Amino acid sequence: QVQLVESGGGSVQAGGSLRLACSASGYTFGTKSVGWFRQQPGKEREGVALISDISRRTTYADFVKDRFTISQDNAVNTVYLQMTSLKPEDTAMYYCAAFRSSSGSRVRYCSGGVCNNFSYLYWGQGTQVTVSS
Repeated sequence: QVQLVESGGGSVQAGGSLRLACSASGYTFGTKSVGWFRQQPGKEREGVALISDISRRTTYADFVKDRFTISQDNAVNTVYLQMTSLKPEDTAMYYCAAFRSSSGSRVRYCSGGVCNNFSYLYWGQGTQVTVSS
């Protein structure tokens, strides 16, 4: 059974940094697309950063603008999201997800000026990030 567990959220002041971690189990890590997503109060969930399944290419949402870095460590089955220069508008619940599948939960992802709807099958429970001004 695939399980994803996020950690690393917290409260920081604007301009600060946080590193989120998502520990994965139940599948061969590094073989499936994985990503970070967020949901702000009153808004729909949106994509933040993705690692594709075959090429392992990383992409970022337009609003990230070189502030966040997604990475993975196959040795410990963990994907990270390093967030810097945090803004109050980054306040959200952050989720990791794995396995792009048409039967998964759909989420909008806008990167490079192009928006698409992606569906991911497995989701973690989320970790809260709060950025104060």
